[in-house]
Amino acid sequence: MSENHSWKDQLQDKMPQDWAKEIDEFESSIVLNKQGKMEPRIFAETRLRRGAYGQRYDNGHRNDGKQIRQLKYPNQGMFKGPDTHWDAPGMERIKFPWGGITADQLEVMADLAEEYSDGIGHITTRQDFQLHFIHIEDTPNIMRRLAAVGITTREACGNSVRNVTACPLAGVCNTQAFDVTPHSKAIFQFMLGHPDAQDFGRKFKIAFSGCPGEGCGLVNMHDMGFIAKKVVVNGKETRAFDVYVGGGLGPVPYNAKLLFENHPEDEILPATQAVARVYGRLGEKKIRGAARIKFLVAKLGIEEFRKLVVEERKILPHDSRWTTLIPEAAKEQEAAAHKPSELKDGSYPKGFVEWAKTNAYKQIQPGYTTVYVKVPLGDLTSKQLRGLAELSRTFVKDTVRTSVEQNLLFRWVSNADLPAFYEALGKLGLNEANANTISDITSCPGTDTCKLGISASRGLARELSSQLDKQMESLPPEVKELKLKVSGCPNSCGQHPMSDLGFYGVSRKSGSYAVPHFQMVIGGEWTNNGGTYGMAVAAVPSKRIPEAMKRLTDKYVKERQKDENFQKFIARIGKVEIKNVLQDLTVLPTHDAEPELFTDWGDPREYTIADIGKGECAGEIVAPAEFSTTAAENKVFEAQIKLDAKDYKGAVDYAYESMVFAAEAVIRNHHREYVGNADTTVDIFRKSFFNTGVFVKHVNNTQFAAFLFKAHDNKLANPNPDEAHRQVEEAQLYLEAVYSYMNNAEPGPVPAAK
Repeated sequence: MSENHSWKDQLQDKMPQDWAKEIDEFESSIVLNKQGKMEPRIFAETRLRRGAYGQRYDNGHRNDGKQIRQLKYPNQGMFKGPDTHWDAPGMERIKFPWGGITADQLEVMADLAEEYSDGIGHITTRQDFQLHFIHIEDTPNIMRRLAAVGITTREACGNSVRNVTACPLAGVCNTQAFDVTPHSKAIFQFMLGHPDAQDFGRKFKIAFSGCPGEGCGLVNMHDMGFIAKKVVVNGKETRAFDVYVGGGLGPVPYNAKLLFENHPEDEILPATQAVARVYGRLGEKKIRGAARIKFLVAKLGIEEFRKLVVEERKILPHDSRWTTLIPEAAKEQEAAAHKPSELKDGSYPKGFVEWAKTNAYKQIQPGYTTVYVKVPLGDLTSKQLRGLAELSRTFVKDTVRTSVEQNLLFRWVSNADLPAFYEALGKLGLNEANANTISDITSCPGTDTCKLGISASRGLARELSSQLDKQMESLPPEVKELKLKVSGCPNSCGQHPMSDLGFYGVSRKSGSYAVPHFQMVIGGEWTNNGGTYGMAVAAVPSKRIPEAMKRLTDKYVKERQKDENFQKFIARIGKVEIKNVLQDLTVLPTHDAEPELFTDWGDPREYTIADIGKGECAGEIVAPAEFSTTAAENKVFEAQIKLDAKDYKGAVDYAYESMVFAAEAVIRNHHREYVGNADTTVDIFRKSFFNTGVFVKHVNNTQFAAFLFKAHDNKLANPNPDEAHRQVEEAQLYLEAVYSYMNNAEPGPVPAAK
């Protein structure tokens, strides 16, 4: 009997029957795809909606320079699709709505990581788990074994409602209006596979927060979000939500807009359904880079979007689940394993006191503590997963949750049990202190496994965390509380726009060599549900990032005013001064002078990625183009200064000029003598580089070129702050795309126009 039939037969009665049927159908689609009987694009979306992704696979190496283990079935099981030209194992993303995970589920994750993956379960920035280096033939059995313990991978990826996230402290938090766990459960159940959520142009992310002031829910960055509150209606206190829509990170972050204020608790499910229907009907379908709901809300304006949602709500067919799912979910209350108690005075294990200061959160319920388990880079071994399952059974009775900062929270630890819990974590190598401090760094997978990764985000996060942990005792309190987040590219999977100090991967060239860089993003706000996005200030070589960070934090400590937080400090001193602090670090040496700059963190090989550094441009052709990119850099920096000064018209004008100079650089890369005005430059770029596909071929993204066309074709005469902020961000990203093009484009004449 094959392994597939064995697991299917063993688990048939333990899986929800509709889930079992869906997995069988997915298994059939794998067979049809292998036989060439399913169109590749259809199979690609099919597997994505089951959480099965293709991934980067760099000649058998991970970015720590070590060979990965011998993979099962080395000659089969590859993730082939319309967007892949290589054969490689892939990744399975596994949904854990609101971050809840039981002991049984932890054990199954341990088994799957050990049997099918590389022995690691990875916590993501959306409270999911991921398994890397798996084969497509194994995914149905992975899904069956998960389904048997109540986990589905359905719509973990693809153009669907993704994992519903929620504050991991919901129910035990001291600042919450009320516990939002039942509501997040209900939304997950209601929207999973809902017919009105099957025709989106892109993904749709939902989040819940129990209060407006903290960062646990991050409603501001979501397609749709809910902030709990209590309101008085007819003299009676009742539960309600402020409902937000149209937020999002990605290359250009958008702030969510208030859709409904004081929205009744029993109306959040139909409101979500109505929003989904409007988005499905009117959202962009053809241009992927403009298909998120944030673009639709920005295009229509929140007033018009609200009007459409209200009208849609009126015509929705009644669904009894609107009023039954939340009360049903609320019945499933958590229960503590042990009675409440107080921590006794006495001799504690070594390191316990320091650990408790940063990793222990006093719950609203007397006698109990929520423990943050710091999980470096979000990685847990199979042995650790099994050990954590045992701790869950022993100390907390299945009340564990993941966080968007890639940690685990053990809720309902009786206070007297804390020393024993700390010692048990130590045996698993998981009793590190400094959770939620500057050394607790969030990172996306970056160049380790992501096809879009430009620089080694995990390598940088690992290095910064190591250095900061060693310095923690000497760091001032105002530095300890800063948030650091790293993304391997501009797409924000590491949440860099919402951090005090953020970094995203880019690249530059020194002579004929590519150099890994990170753009430094400063001034984001994690609190207030991710209230403010930061701005990029300088691209610094990867190996110089620790020094750049030290300079900024040292300056903050020395020059901050009383009670001045980092965001206010940055706003007060201005970006000109910040750039001056970092300027010398941005200057590139020759390869012979500083060869270490030409490798990335955690990888001893000379830096190169899929489409960087392929084609070398002749020196005499590049030089004129460099004048144009330098001008573009200056213009976008001036745009940031105008933005800080609240001169929004000046900001968009400078941002537009930056994009024109960057487009000119592309042309001059092929035609050194080119001189033209803005209209001519944009026209040549559009016809010869965009319409021909030459630019997109080397940049792998149509969205960045669209920023130029939008700024040129629809000049903003009276921009508001959001519009100005976006156009400055877009100018920076378009310039980064031009740098990528310059790194890769072969010398030759300007392409024939189309």
